[in-house]
Amino acid sequence: MIPMKNTMDIELRHLRSFEVLLRERNLTRAADTLGVAQPALSKTLAKLRRYFGDPLFVRAGNKMEPTTKALQLAGSVRTLLDDAVMLRAHHRPFDPASSQRQFTLSVVDAGLARLLPRLLAHLERHAPGVLLHIVPIDLEGLEAALEAGHIDFALGAFSLLSKRIRRQPLWPIDYVSVVRRDHPRLGTKPSLESFVAERHILVSTTGTGHSQQRVERALERALPPSRIVCRVSTFLAAAFTVSRTDLVATLPDAMVGETDGRLGLKVFATPLRLPRMETALLWHERFHRDPGNEWLRAAFAELF
Repeated sequence: MIPMKNTMDIELRHLRSFEVLLRERNLTRAADTLGVAQPALSKTLAKLRRYFGDPLFVRAGNKMEPTTKALQLAGSVRTLLDDAVMLRAHHRPFDPASSQRQFTLSVVDAGLARLLPRLLAHLERHAPGVLLHIVPIDLEGLEAALEAGHIDFALGAFSLLSKRIRRQPLWPIDYVSVVRRDHPRLGTKPSLESFVAERHILVSTTGTGHSQQRVERALERALPPSRIVCRVSTFLAAAFTVSRTDLVATLPDAMVGETDGRLGLKVFATPLRLPRMETALLWHERFHRDPGNEWLRAAFAELF
């Protein structure tokens, strides 16, 4: 389906652009995902159109809708790109004891408290040259970043990803509530009425796609709007604020277990029924057989 007798050169980066355009259906978003200027992507699209002898994408409002030809090409292009990744992987053996590879992980801050100490200790023992780069979660670009290899793994509770994103369950996420240890009103078993009457700080993950939003919505339904006096973007910020004020925060228990003693927090069961979730390790199908990817997945399975 891909022309073989063509005097023009077509490169993997051009096919990668095609793949991203096919998913994003928007020139600006595709350019952002690829990390190129929009005029440069327009030139790539023009080259692809000449090569395949087809418009490939036509404007429909704000979208770039694929032509029948583009849809027919999609499977072949994806296979070529997958094969290119595997070819590169076969020529990049992974020896943890001598490797100096850097892995990029995208993690919400609640997971870092549990993740980093154990993982870094494991790397120090078994892969002392391996480096980690931790980046914030950005759901809008998460799947594209995993697909392109810009991010090796994501950790969290995400449900709105395609079937090409593989998932390895790690640990369940339960929530507890915390106040400072000498809080003037709340004890270790507060009633729902006294809990609701307090001033609360919420962790807001709106727009991230993380399932923390389900907990956020449950708290919003139970608490009067006037009792939600502050919203922050990280769990650690909420925990630290609670340790210095009379506010109440509801946080993942795994994170609280790592920080309550250091911050002087009092922990109690939230007097509400909250959704239970699960942290999973996520990676793209394209890198499933990459030796380094396989090794780090095995380390996660052993540790968590």
